[in-house]
Amino acid sequence: MKKIIFSLCLLPLAFTSCTDLDETIYDTIAAEKYEFTAEDAASMFSPVYSNLRNMYWGWNGLNDISEECSDLWCTPFRIGVGWGDLYITLHQHTYVNTLDHVWTEWYYGYNGITACNQLLDDEGVQSSPTAVAQLRGYRALYYYLLFDLFRNIPLDTTYDHPDGWQPSQAKPQETWDFIISELNDIKGKCGADNGMGQINDATVNMILAKMYLNHEAWFRDGDKSFYGKAIDVVNEIIDSKQYALSANYLDNFKEDISGSPEIIFGIPFEYLYASGNCYANKWMNEAGRATWGFNGWATGGSACLPQFLATYDKDDMRLNETWIWGQQYALNGDPIITDDGPLVYTTTLSSINGCYPMEGARLVKYEIIGSDWGTSYDDVPFFRYADALMIKAECLLRLGGYKGETEQDAANLVTQVRQRNFANPAKATRTVAQLKGGSCYKYGYQETDPNTGEKFETTEGGADIILGGLLDDLAWEFIGEHHRRQDLVRFTMTNGQNVYNGKSWFCKKALTDVNDHHLDIFPIGIDFLDGNPNLVQNPGY
Repeated sequence: MKKIIFSLCLLPLAFTSCTDLDETIYDTIAAEKYEFTAEDAASMFSPVYSNLRNMYWGWNGLNDISEECSDLWCTPFRIGVGWGDLYITLHQHTYVNTLDHVWTEWYYGYNGITACNQLLDDEGVQSSPTAVAQLRGYRALYYYLLFDLFRNIPLDTTYDHPDGWQPSQAKPQETWDFIISELNDIKGKCGADNGMGQINDATVNMILAKMYLNHEAWFRDGDKSFYGKAIDVVNEIIDSKQYALSANYLDNFKEDISGSPEIIFGIPFEYLYASGNCYANKWMNEAGRATWGFNGWATGGSACLPQFLATYDKDDMRLNETWIWGQQYALNGDPIITDDGPLVYTTTLSSINGCYPMEGARLVKYEIIGSDWGTSYDDVPFFRYADALMIKAECLLRLGGYKGETEQDAANLVTQVRQRNFANPAKATRTVAQLKGGSCYKYGYQETDPNTGEKFETTEGGADIILGGLLDDLAWEFIGEHHRRQDLVRFTMTNGQNVYNGKSWFCKKALTDVNDHHLDIFPIGIDFLDGNPNLVQNPGY
């Protein structure tokens, strides 16, 4: 068995060899030990990949938990249709330890870590430096995501434990130090181009860049030196000239994105073997499926927040490439008619607690394919080259320049990302003043009684957001890509409070205590607390 494992490890950790449903998939690998046979060897790497797919696009996965709580979109209770209270909880930031999303992230995150630990403890795997480096990179990716979401997490680096062992939480600084040390130790050891779903050298640099970019927001220590470190690692990606912006924005959101020059790290999804992206199902009205000849299940639940939709420049091609509203048409061009009349999506929303089925613009950024496919097999553009450029721009602005590059260089980078989206080059150009100025988002509480039409509104605006113009650009570029919660936590207002807590939008109210940061992270799920007496709930929950 060791020889078989060793021969597998001499090859890249190929995703394609681990997706056959005839192979044994060990979904319970975190819960029990298993004595592998020679026949099992080809499946041993499968949990490393499958748990990330489940963590990201399992029901109530990473994308949902990162965006449903943001100022971009929501899933309201649909009058006559329904939907779960958990989406209302996410939107209003009334998090509880029974929230399904926190279970999904913790469970699959630690399943993935355990799968990595098990392989790293194997003598055959240890004989392959490349396999070891890539597994450590995957483990660091899992820890980065869990650290961002929960902060106070167990740090486990081995598979073999005494009977009855239960993990305890590490201090955040200890976990931070471990992730940074791991990533720096494997830099340049994973390979330049390993294919979709596999850790390469640029992916290691992107995880490092995210760690450095968010350090000040996570620790609130005022240490800006990490912004320079973030620039250094993304410069390695830029200087390699291995990646480039795709000619068309939507090239990054097709079913198969492996051909896009922009994808640094993508999570592959495959027909039959690995489905998951449920955007078409969550966003499309049942009758609206006719636009694509899509016949899979559809609920028409999610919708764009009107306040965000109003921020787009009408000449920004991403507006119509990302959203649809108005009268909907079938493939043959006929208007779609429902039992309630023409299918017309509005650009308004009444309340998170009650919206009619046709309210709200719908997301169409990810490729929707006919038959029963929808978006189910669309790959995930986890790290894009545009992200690397925007990280550098943000850090240059936060530092006021770095190693001879200036704030104008930051504006040039943002302009570079925008250029493919505007026919008029002048519209694509962003100035330093615009990026450092306030947000054009009209923040404030906005709710309408769907039955009486009575409005409840407050006006907060976005003028007091530091680097508010850049925050707007991040939303237009990365909507629907698991970025927004992290961005809102990182960006602050002139009173020192972050936007995530300090602003109201739609039916979410701002926190009045500028020193209350407990919502920056989520509660630990009740199932994990009950199952491990060593775990302590996060502060404030």
